[in-house]
Amino acid sequence: MTVLSPRPDLWTLDPGVLHLNHGSYGAVPRRTQELLAALRAEADANPMRWFRSVADRLTASRLELAAYLQTDPAGFALVPNASAGVTAALAAITIPAGSRIVLTNHAYGAVRYAAERFARANQAEVVTVDVPLEADDDSVVAAIEAALDDRVAALIVDQISSATAMVFPIRRLADLCRSRGIPSIVDGAHAPGLLDAPAEDGADFWTGNFHKWPASPRATAGLVVAEQWRTATLPLIVSWSENDERLPERFDQQGTADYAPWIAAPESLRVLAELEWPRRRSELSAMLDESAKLLAKALGTGLGEVAHSAATMRLVELPFAGVPSPEAGEAFKAKVSRDLKAEITLTAFDSRVFVRLSAHAYNSAQDYQRLAEQLPSVL
Repeated sequence: MTVLSPRPDLWTLDPGVLHLNHGSYGAVPRRTQELLAALRAEADANPMRWFRSVADRLTASRLELAAYLQTDPAGFALVPNASAGVTAALAAITIPAGSRIVLTNHAYGAVRYAAERFARANQAEVVTVDVPLEADDDSVVAAIEAALDDRVAALIVDQISSATAMVFPIRRLADLCRSRGIPSIVDGAHAPGLLDAPAEDGADFWTGNFHKWPASPRATAGLVVAEQWRTATLPLIVSWSENDERLPERFDQQGTADYAPWIAAPESLRVLAELEWPRRRSELSAMLDESAKLLAKALGTGLGEVAHSAATMRLVELPFAGVPSPEAGEAFKAKVSRDLKAEITLTAFDSRVFVRLSAHAYNSAQDYQRLAEQLPSVL
């Protein structure tokens, strides 16, 4: 079978820079950018007419995005990002005083902050379950199950961890929570585009970003809510849709928000379809396997041995003595950007520091070869 060629021409990314971190902020295809600009120009040409048209356009967009996730459109709402989705879910459940919100040590920082805020407000506590990087699905379920006692108000769990690129056994965990009467909240920030039908795992709440692997405009994400929670789930901003009994429409009307990214988002799904994304995703995964080994050899380190790693993300350990402060980490990334003209991200887990490589259709093996040649010079 012929290997698909990289398609950087479909993006407007600076060709003089190595873009090796699609997983953080994504990158929007040229065609979607043009649609987005046209929508914003239309809004500015006649704001009254634009806002009259928004409701129908949002409905059309939501239906396409829900179909992409293969989920019930009546339980699918648009939100700005997965952090907003998790926050809305926490606001919908009951958190009694003395109860616990359970997370793992793979949880995203902003999600942890949300759990801590709601725990403080309700005189509850946050409990962290340690899940080793190399844990298989059985070990993950056993570790989390041990923490699910009768004090637990909710489990928040990653579908694909941002810090470690580990894929969690969400269906098994959702079933476990259901059997215990515990609400499950799934942070699926990285899941759309990397997992097929990511929201079909039976969780009470699932949220995921479209601006990452589906390459939609930023501030585009979805929240999927199980039927029994839909009446209680409200948008974080009180606006004119406050009394709408329908979950999706309740989240749509947020006053003078910029709706253009939500409306333009499906265009990126069409770009992915033309790119044969499922096949390309598989090829990128194989390419990253080899690229990660190459970089680890150049650094004299090893790989993050994740039992079930996401398709297009890999961890390569950096030879740092200890975990740098957030400020030092940002300074290092800025140095790599400035000196090597390469954009990377760092993650830390269990006292180890990694470069988290990620790839999309604009990347090639040569990108990672260049990083392997150059990165040792700035350490």
